[in-house]
Amino acid sequence: MPRKQIAKFSVQHLQILDENGKLDAKLEPKLSEDELLEIYRWMRLARELDERMLKLQRQGRLGTFPPNTGQEAISIPVALAMQDKDWFVGAFRELGGRLVRGEPLTSTLYYYNGWEEGNILPNKDLRIIPTSVVIGCQVEHAVGLAWASRYKGEDSVAVCFIGDGGTSEGDFHEGLNFASAWKAPVVFIVQNNQWAISMPRQSQTASGTIAQKGIAYDIPCLQIDGNDPLAMHVAITEALDRARKGEGPTLIEAVTYRLMMHTTADDPKKYRSEEEEKVAWKKEPLLRFNKYLKDKGFWDDAKEEPLRGEVKAKVEDAVKEFESPKDWQQDDPFKHVFGTEHAVIAEQHKDFLGNVEREADHG
Repeated sequence: MPRKQIAKFSVQHLQILDENGKLDAKLEPKLSEDELLEIYRWMRLARELDERMLKLQRQGRLGTFPPNTGQEAISIPVALAMQDKDWFVGAFRELGGRLVRGEPLTSTLYYYNGWEEGNILPNKDLRIIPTSVVIGCQVEHAVGLAWASRYKGEDSVAVCFIGDGGTSEGDFHEGLNFASAWKAPVVFIVQNNQWAISMPRQSQTASGTIAQKGIAYDIPCLQIDGNDPLAMHVAITEALDRARKGEGPTLIEAVTYRLMMHTTADDPKKYRSEEEEKVAWKKEPLLRFNKYLKDKGFWDDAKEEPLRGEVKAKVEDAVKEFESPKDWQQDDPFKHVFGTEHAVIAEQHKDFLGNVEREADHG
């Protein structure tokens, strides 16, 4: 018998606001002036905190952390579109979204200074999962939360973030398969920032798009310009609606660029060119969104200066609180690795306390 085509697939790309601030008015979402300005204010706050953290780290006042600069247009519109009972399941480059959901500015400072207290939220109902440094495992956590929420009869959706490199992990594919088979109310958002640490996107996976990885699991997929907050708003709104209607998961690939280093322990100059970075900086989300707001008559330089001062003051207050004396026990993390004592952990705990004592003796 001759061969015959039994299926055909395609992936759509969505961009509403391009890198020059040019708008496709036919696709523009119906967001009010207040809603648009709220997105911009959160983006400015996240950028200010990120820049301040980099200075603190370089001064030896903060530990290693992964900068978020350039990716604010993804997690912030998502978090603003979510409902209170939805689950925010992040990786480690969603600072803006976490702030929107109610995580204090000090939390990320504590966490990246090695204090587990950074994962303690002021409100247990915030439904923000701790930072996931282990690549990919949060996907299965998100699917489990989504399935459990539906089982309990909650009107809840889990929104999961992962990087492009994470889509090559087994956890990613296992999670997508389970979500699709059981139509779990979950949205997968891949922040494709072109680099999995030092591995470029084209070397890390042979897939023409990251979005198409959802096709194998019969998951609706969409690629968007991840530096376009308007496109992100449209994409997440559609995906959340699908999930709430019981129509299952959605996969969104947000194409962006990691403007800074993978973490502050990394030197991107060793594996990518400065010219590539210069091109990417011209496409970054705050520049284009600022121009868009000015073109609409919602923003101007006279409003920009007070906002810069406001977010700077908030960040400085958070830094002061972060660096104020704490009565937290430095060795607490060793006490919660396992439910029972473990010989290897006990030995490490002993060595740690010995180092602390020696440092104290030397002032």
